[in-house]
Amino acid sequence: MLHDTTIAFIGGGNMAAAMIQGLLTAGCAPARIRVSEPDPQRRETLTHRYPVTIMAENQAVVPNAQAVVIAVKPGKVDGVLHTIAPVLAPDTLILSIAAGVSLAQLQRALPPNQPVIRVMPNTPALIGAGISALLPMPTLSLEQRHLARQIMAVTGDVVEVEDESWLDGITALSGSGPAYLFLVAEALSDGGVACGLPRALADRLAVKTLIGSARLIDETGQHPAVLKNQVTSPGGTTIAALAQLETAGVRGAFMAAVRAAWIRSRELSAGQ
Repeated sequence: MLHDTTIAFIGGGNMAAAMIQGLLTAGCAPARIRVSEPDPQRRETLTHRYPVTIMAENQAVVPNAQAVVIAVKPGKVDGVLHTIAPVLAPDTLILSIAAGVSLAQLQRALPPNQPVIRVMPNTPALIGAGISALLPMPTLSLEQRHLARQIMAVTGDVVEVEDESWLDGITALSGSGPAYLFLVAEALSDGGVACGLPRALADRLAVKTLIGSARLIDETGQHPAVLKNQVTSPGGTTIAALAQLETAGVRGAFMAAVRAAWIRSRELSAGQ
């Protein structure tokens, strides 16, 4: 289905670029990918990087597209949708990756019964290692849901949710989550330097430890607590370190961080 689909992107930012690269890598024909980007410098960058159709006007990329990805800042979504609505086919699937813009807001700006799906990706999509949460409107067909999953799968894993209120929690956990782990990587490296390691070595050890640990959880399917216990010997170095982390309240701090992001996401959604 994906190879026979013409996909238009409204906005050519980093996430759109990640999706374009993923689609091309998956074997989609460049002629079936169109991008509208108002900024001339960004258009030039995209033109040099990808052999796809790139235009300045939003309406120009929409006709005959089976799917349109809305990849602009949340505050611009309403205006963009009103602009492209007159040239949309009734069965064109709209995928919005704009954070905080609800299904109801999207539907109000579009023709009645236009197929719509909200998507919450995260930045590891830039290297094909992301995870995207999809929230389809209830009337979306199985075929349209499948198409949306195929489009987002080029950037990593995909999950489908049914409760729109979950998206604020998903934003707080996986949307903002990479920043938490970047902070952890930096702190681990700093700890290594404090122990006398060269910075380059400490950086590499920290990054590879995070990558390997995440893969171990994912590929074994074991609970993180089980894997943690396997590393923790009685009276050893790991339990000494874990005791220090517990004393510092690190576990609670991470939980509080996710909750703070969730509260802020709800505030931003309410303000749209």
